[in-house]
Amino acid sequence: MTDSIFAEFRRRFWMPPRAHGEIIEDRSVSFLELFYDLVYVVVIAQAAHTLAKEITWRSAGEFVVIFALIWIAWINGTLYYEFHGREDGRTRVYVFIQMILLTLLAVLTGDAAGGSGTQFAIVYILHLAVLSWLWYTVRRQDAEEYMEATRRYLTAMLVAIGLMAISIAVPGEFRVIVWALLIVTSVGFGLSLSRFEAMESGVTVTHSMVERFGLFVIIVLGEVVVGVVDGLSEAEDNVRSIMTGVVGLCVGFAYWWTYFDFVGQRLPIDTARIRTRWTFLHLPVTLSIAAAGAAMVSLIEHAADARTPTATAWLLSGSMAIGLWALVFKIRTLIDHNRFPTIYKPMVRLMMSASGVVVVAALWAPAPWLFALSLVVVMSLVWVFSAFRWLRIDDADFSAADG
Repeated sequence: MTDSIFAEFRRRFWMPPRAHGEIIEDRSVSFLELFYDLVYVVVIAQAAHTLAKEITWRSAGEFVVIFALIWIAWINGTLYYEFHGREDGRTRVYVFIQMILLTLLAVLTGDAAGGSGTQFAIVYILHLAVLSWLWYTVRRQDAEEYMEATRRYLTAMLVAIGLMAISIAVPGEFRVIVWALLIVTSVGFGLSLSRFEAMESGVTVTHSMVERFGLFVIIVLGEVVVGVVDGLSEAEDNVRSIMTGVVGLCVGFAYWWTYFDFVGQRLPIDTARIRTRWTFLHLPVTLSIAAAGAAMVSLIEHAADARTPTATAWLLSGSMAIGLWALVFKIRTLIDHNRFPTIYKPMVRLMMSASGVVVVAALWAPAPWLFALSLVVVMSLVWVFSAFRWLRIDDADFSAADG
């Protein structure tokens, strides 16, 4: 009797992960995934807040490394749930364990490049260990054709744990360098997986996965809102500060409009190499938005200045230029890029030109409100041009593209 109850418990509540190839094409993003992503809102906010307090080349570099570590943690948890998770108790328990560790990580993220670096590394190791165990449980039941790819993936996870452990032992000023090496190694391992033939059929990008990546973009766009709120809270209460904050908020609106109208909610070309490239291009896209959010605080604080501070101007313009180039490469991975070349090819050229214009804006560095407005105008022109291209497409063109 006890054995049968235990077996029934495992069957309904503690099921093994889905193996590679067991893809649920029509799956919707679950409430558990939304709850999980909510923790990353706090972790990213802590990292952005630290950059906003002091904008220097060093703090920007540290932010890039710490954000990339956060993104690597997110992508591992997200892909595991997408390809192998279930609506059962086992999946929920492991997601909640990750959330506990991520909450602790958030506490330490603000000073990760400084005094709390050792504790940050320890918690990050624990989080990677949980993810490694989850991926190992997938490997234990995988078919032979996936064994080499999953072995490579687990090797990458163990190397990351090892590098993070090494960072605990090195002097604080070298810790971020070790973390940067971890990022390069992890991305390199991830890109190399596309060479395995098994990845062509065993892994694919579903609509739920596209939606999940879009939700992460919304998370980092929230940092633009947070940056504006923080800036207005700390600045003098006057018309110029409010105007600068509103225009800064419009920078986030313009990015949202461009991303979700032309890039988000669209599937990539269904080959392993392009799917992998599509996945990793989300890192510079989201990084650039989060960095722009951090720049908003300084932009509003200096609203009364005749010129935008050099560091603030370069952080905001540089992040937008990187974001535009990341979108250019991301667009080229989309199915729609080949279906609608009359829209996307000129749009790509316009985005490349726009990236140069925003850099010129940093050299110009006018008053903060005018500087932010110039960026909004550039992003708006990209959208307007592309939108008019879409309006010229009729139903026959859509039918021909689908055919």
